[in-house]
Amino acid sequence: MTDSRCHRIEPDVSRRDFLFRSGLGLGAIALQSLLAGESRAAEMQDSPLAPRRSHVRPRARNVIFLFMEGGPSHLDLFDPKPLLNKLAGEPLPESFGKVITAMGEAKSPLLASQRTWKQHGESGLWVSDWLPHIAGCADDLAVVRSCWSDGINHSAGVCQMNSGSILGGRPSLGSWVSYGLGTENTDLPAFVVLQDSQSSVVNGPRNWSAGFMPAVHQGIRLQGGSEPIPNLNTPPSHTEAQQRNRLDFIGQLNRDYAERFPDQTELSARLMSYELASRMQAEAPDAVDLSRESDATRRLYGMDRPETAEMGRLCLLSRRMVERGVRFVQIYHGAGSKWDSHTSMEKNHSSLCASMDQPVAGLLRDLKARGMLDDTLVVWGGEFGRTPMSEKGDGRDHNPTGFTMWFAGGGVRGGQTIGSTDELGLHAVEDRLHVHDLHATILWLLGLDNMGLVYNYKGRPERPTLNEGEPFKRIAG
Repeated sequence: MTDSRCHRIEPDVSRRDFLFRSGLGLGAIALQSLLAGESRAAEMQDSPLAPRRSHVRPRARNVIFLFMEGGPSHLDLFDPKPLLNKLAGEPLPESFGKVITAMGEAKSPLLASQRTWKQHGESGLWVSDWLPHIAGCADDLAVVRSCWSDGINHSAGVCQMNSGSILGGRPSLGSWVSYGLGTENTDLPAFVVLQDSQSSVVNGPRNWSAGFMPAVHQGIRLQGGSEPIPNLNTPPSHTEAQQRNRLDFIGQLNRDYAERFPDQTELSARLMSYELASRMQAEAPDAVDLSRESDATRRLYGMDRPETAEMGRLCLLSRRMVERGVRFVQIYHGAGSKWDSHTSMEKNHSSLCASMDQPVAGLLRDLKARGMLDDTLVVWGGEFGRTPMSEKGDGRDHNPTGFTMWFAGGGVRGGQTIGSTDELGLHAVEDRLHVHDLHATILWLLGLDNMGLVYNYKGRPERPTLNEGEPFKRIAG
């Protein structure tokens, strides 16, 4: 193989050929179920979602990204700072310089952490009493205390943690993974998004957009109930003949349009979505049917308790998705920036930790028991952390200059702490890892070179980390 840093992943056929082939086959959707088995595999060879070779040896096959929207406080969860409590009530020392936060220049006094800290596992990893269940998985975690980003507000921060840029319009990380590796299951989306409430995630669907890449790589949001994807099921009032006639008619319209506008990737995605929807009518209901799980498994995820039931359901769904070959699953916990804690830090984080701790630990334990943690990468974190200074007396402001994320499974060596922030937890100072480095690390664990993964757009090569970032290879076991 050629040098991975100049390797480009390109479709094997032209977009015009793909649209033509997809269009001609559209009328057969649902009638022949795409002939199943061998014919479906042959069809995938011409698909932009066909499985592709990685650049380097992959350590992980799938990713579950647990996104704590709003910005969890590293100072109260994974990064204890004794000096912070010692200086509580005093102004930030002048040696830390002028600090600008989302609320302007930071002049508030330092706020102590009220947590009790202990070391856990054989590795002695520090975790606060807010996360007793995750603490029990300490030897599986690689805690990165030296993360930093550029987004000072939620919109920019969430955008960058998803797409690498504080400005909207670029493909999300999940879309790059879909583009780079394709899918291992033709009956389910390659990139699935779940969220724990109906509250709107900051930036909405732009977070899982494919940006300037073909729209077929965008994330698909699943929801609860008997119809996880809206309009998936055929209406009861429609007969098979009516559905056949409708699909034939839509197929003809799409073929005509494709010939006139061959460069519109939205049509390509639409054609493939019809095919995928047909196959999902059989596959998706089984994938989201949690009644097939044992009572013991449901208890492991906390589904027997009201405060953990919803996140438990999402974590269990994510395991069932990667079990079936879904490449990238992202869960938004605290959807609607609920982790944002400018005030009432104790009440805010106490409730959110209680709803998330057991389900996340249950996911790690379940994956490990099934032998899936070895090649499933689990990532936990938010768009930024919180400041050591107080906000409104009992809260903390946004802090993109130093915060914590953790990795588990997928070739990661557990039981290690990577990097550090300063004595007050304000700035990352040792082994600093920008969002671009974090994304490069995730891609590298999947076998993708962030500089070798290229999509040509308007005459220029585009890369997932904007031509920056390096994988932190010491994270691997």
